[in-house]
Amino acid sequence: MPKKRSGGGLSPTQQAAKFLGVSVLAGVVLAGIALPAAGALGLAAKGSVQGFDDIPANLKRPPLSQRTTILDAQGKQLAQVYSRDRTVVELKDISPYMQKAIVAIEDSRFYQHGAIDLKGVLRALNKNAQSGGVAQGASTLTQQYVKNVFVEEAGDDPTKVAEATQQTLGRKIKELKYAIQVEQDLGKKKILENYLNITFFGEQAYGVEAASQRYFSQHAKDLTLPQAALLAGIVQSPSRYDPVNDEAEATKRRNTVLQRMAEVGDISQAEADKAKQAPLELKVTQPRNGCITAVKDSSFFCKYVEQVFLTDPVFGKTRAERAKVWNQGGLTIRTTLDPQAQASVQASLKQHINQSDSVAAASVLVQPGTGKVLAMGQSKPYGYGKNETEINYSVGSDLGGSNFGFPTGSTFKPFVAAAALEQGKPPTQEYPSPYKMPYPSPVQACDGKRWTNNEHADVENESTSEHGPYALKEAMAKSVNTYFVQMISDIGLCPVVTMTDKLHVVQGNGEKLPQLPAIALGSKGITPLTMASAYAAFASRGTYCTPVAIESITQKVGDQEKPLAVPRTTCTRAMSEKTADTVNSLLKGVIDSGTGQQAGLSDRDNAGKTGTTDERKNAWFVGYTPNLSGAVWVGSATQQVKMTDIRIGGVYHDLVYGADVPGPIWRDAMTGALAGKPAPSFNLVDIPDADKGKDKDKGKGNGRGRGDNGGGHGDDGGLIGGLFGALTGGGTGTGGAGPNPTFSAPGGFIQGQTGGTRENANGGRHG
Repeated sequence: MPKKRSGGGLSPTQQAAKFLGVSVLAGVVLAGIALPAAGALGLAAKGSVQGFDDIPANLKRPPLSQRTTILDAQGKQLAQVYSRDRTVVELKDISPYMQKAIVAIEDSRFYQHGAIDLKGVLRALNKNAQSGGVAQGASTLTQQYVKNVFVEEAGDDPTKVAEATQQTLGRKIKELKYAIQVEQDLGKKKILENYLNITFFGEQAYGVEAASQRYFSQHAKDLTLPQAALLAGIVQSPSRYDPVNDEAEATKRRNTVLQRMAEVGDISQAEADKAKQAPLELKVTQPRNGCITAVKDSSFFCKYVEQVFLTDPVFGKTRAERAKVWNQGGLTIRTTLDPQAQASVQASLKQHINQSDSVAAASVLVQPGTGKVLAMGQSKPYGYGKNETEINYSVGSDLGGSNFGFPTGSTFKPFVAAAALEQGKPPTQEYPSPYKMPYPSPVQACDGKRWTNNEHADVENESTSEHGPYALKEAMAKSVNTYFVQMISDIGLCPVVTMTDKLHVVQGNGEKLPQLPAIALGSKGITPLTMASAYAAFASRGTYCTPVAIESITQKVGDQEKPLAVPRTTCTRAMSEKTADTVNSLLKGVIDSGTGQQAGLSDRDNAGKTGTTDERKNAWFVGYTPNLSGAVWVGSATQQVKMTDIRIGGVYHDLVYGADVPGPIWRDAMTGALAGKPAPSFNLVDIPDADKGKDKDKGKGNGRGRGDNGGGHGDDGGLIGGLFGALTGGGTGTGGAGPNPTFSAPGGFIQGQTGGTRENANGGRHG
């Protein structure tokens, strides 16, 4: 009969022994030694827990989630993203002080026992009985490691995390069985290394390297004795012993660790006492997770890279598989972002448009012939506050962008011209191009059907002074609406849709363009990235390349690195070299003498097209050189702002045109991006002016002048009216055209908002 203490009852040691005999020796410990059947422990009673022998033999150790680093094309860091901030390091890269501190405080007999420490269990029970609480735990480092593996495998699923951490006999038995396996498979040093890399140290830091960087802004291999003791003490309760929020409690815990290190002989008492007097000397590095922290104003590009990863099958068959790889992290992603081009885009946006303006701007630069996305920027930065946005205006809805893109206005017209040239139409092709006309009907479509103008919708040019006949060169330079509607009627809708398919021109929601004549006027929403990539095909003499943002990826799994396959651009011929050269010659004329003169570059061959849309809700400039293509959109993401009588970037505009807001943004972005780069030339085609001797301009103000941002139009006043318009910088000549009404037609947004007294808007001189 056991001895009783004076006053009755068993002594703490006897109580511990009794408890141990029932709950540990009779089951848990013997499970690791004798591997008895489940019935010996009563584990399967009433189906409450899994039998020991039924537990799978091998512990699945998922790769530890780590931080992912995104780099620019030069290898410089743009951002770090992670599900868990962790950098796995080898034991040799962890301070010996840290190794000793964690063992001393968590499992001082780590090197003497197996998976289970019987003496440790007895000591803990005795200590807890004396204190009346839980002063010490009995789990070994190996058991704690196994528990952390369960938590890691659960990921961010709260239900699975709860299951992995629940205090049940079944979970403890499972933990013990795997601890035995881990001891046999890994050995002590590897277990310690794995534990220090997997455990949570608070402040979003997983693993000792991330913790060392978070609290002391240094590598784990450089931790001093006081620093190592502090980190080792945090592990038991990261919230309670958080040194950032409770320095006193953290200091007290650190000193407990130091004293324990002295007791087990890792350090002398004198060393412990000296270290206890040291201040914490925190040098906290704030967590910088996610694309919102990206440098060089590259947050939207960073999110674009993330969305490419999550949507491209090269990274996994399903989105869930791809997300698992992304969240596991450990990736080093080298991207196509050119720092010079990115800086130039952002500088230009900031110069020409304010973050607080009622409209926004987005710009993308793409390299012809490779599809590399070199720059991507917006006037409203990435964020959640006022005048910030999470929406990437440059890409479609599948990549985190706008749901529909933005109507492109006259920047669509080169696609119609390319389709016609591919059909054999000469660059001197003429059409009557009246000032105003009904949409031609019927028009042949791809599917054998015909589009008919059942609503009797009309299309018109900017002013009554603009009426044909026009040839293609002049019609493109002046962006004549009725010319391109007649061209699409002549060749049919199918060649145009075929051309846009080859150029991968789709709506912002990914849907194909509708077969309607109004698409000639840019009626449907398209993204800046889509437009820049399509125009890059003109620059590369007819070869279209799918856009790419990722150059290479390596993934670190444990201490091993392996390369991952990445999406590669696919380049295909979209049109003949002759067609592309002809379009280049036409669009060079737009910049030289047409609507895009304000956007032109002075030191190299360049070409482009302006565009505005109904009620001036969108303004565009898309242009290129032989080695760089860029698109700029300006407007309201909600499509609610009419850019009339408006101040943008501190500059007043009575009417916004593609040439006077997007154009200069494009010009300055391209100038900086191309500084110091080669200046190759286009292979131009000589396109004669049609009917040079014909007085087809009689009575239409052939002497149009340009004043300020746009010249006035003469009409029946001829040359005199035009000169007067030029002198007044936007007034009308004698009898000049006044404002014309807006119109609409089937197919959603279409051009036709007219200004009359200034250069043409939707499909006119400014496009």
